[in-house]
Amino acid sequence: MTGRNGNLIQNDPGARQAPEASVEDGALILSGTLVIENIATLRHDAKGASAIDISNVRHMDTAGAWYVVDMQQRIAEGGDVPITGASEAQTQLIDTVRRNMPPKGSARTKRRTLPDRIEALGRRASEAGKVAVELISFLGQVIAAMGGIFIRPRRLRLTSLVHHMQEVGWNAIPIVALMSFLIGVVLAFQGSVQLRQFGAEVFVVDLIAIAVLRELGILLTSIVVAGRSGSAYTAAIGSMKMREEVDAMRTLGLDPIDILVVPRVLALMLMLPVLGLISDISGLVGGAMMSWIELGVSPAVFQSRLVANTDVWHFFVGIIKAPFFALIIGIIGCYEGLKVGGNAESLGRLTSTSVVLSIFMVIVADALFSVVFALIGI
Repeated sequence: MTGRNGNLIQNDPGARQAPEASVEDGALILSGTLVIENIATLRHDAKGASAIDISNVRHMDTAGAWYVVDMQQRIAEGGDVPITGASEAQTQLIDTVRRNMPPKGSARTKRRTLPDRIEALGRRASEAGKVAVELISFLGQVIAAMGGIFIRPRRLRLTSLVHHMQEVGWNAIPIVALMSFLIGVVLAFQGSVQLRQFGAEVFVVDLIAIAVLRELGILLTSIVVAGRSGSAYTAAIGSMKMREEVDAMRTLGLDPIDILVVPRVLALMLMLPVLGLISDISGLVGGAMMSWIELGVSPAVFQSRLVANTDVWHFFVGIIKAPFFALIIGIIGCYEGLKVGGNAESLGRLTSTSVVLSIFMVIVADALFSVVFALIGI
């Protein structure tokens, strides 16, 4: 008879016998019960055997059938090894197990050759090119929508804009200020340690001012905003996409770009320069405090050297970048949100992609700005 798991069960007194395996007259003789509980006690070598005899096997399940097939393959080595003495039910079970055993070598991982690596690199480059084209197309749609709002200001959803300005700007002030303050402290401490070796501690003011105003203030603020607000944009729009609210907007004749994307991007472009200014002030305050503690440079001396030796263009060089960084973060966050499919896995994956891609593109843009500013001499 057949058990619940499809195993063969025979109501025979001999079904409880311990399994045995021995080689006699060129055949592997199996006897007793071949079941999963005792299959490990059997030998797995059968030197000198050219056939398998299971006429004395009184009980066999799928594990026993696997053992028989495995021994047959070990003995065969390319030849034919007959299995004799099997009942009709045992033959069917052995055939079933043999058909479902994985082919030899299937578990091995195929070694990647140089053409395979070149092909993979080409596929990734092609996918990156497609994403770049889609992002540029999406950027064009958003800019066109902004142009339409500029011509017809009544199309601007002011309530939504103010709400997002509060979310990405006002609510982000504490984390941006604290981060920049600590960066200023670190710069002052590390700068004083290095400059003290040359007796040039006082130049730590110039170091902090140029580093914070030109690069670190706006760059680190953009990275924080990309992780905080860019991911929030993707998650919010992606959740609406999952609930088919975006499709419902299109059905009602409403453009998701006007309603969802433009207020968010505009809010970022308006608030990131403000956050950059707060970041600059916080970084300078942190640097001034550490300079006072570590070097004895009083706040008055710090302020006088800052005003006297720091060109105002260092500040404008940092602030000029803010709207461009905001546009990058907003476009990527909204674009990834509109790509979300109908499941939570897609939402989580694209939210992570949004953060990583935004930070990467912000750093790339900052590098390009540095090169351009160096070429034009500011």
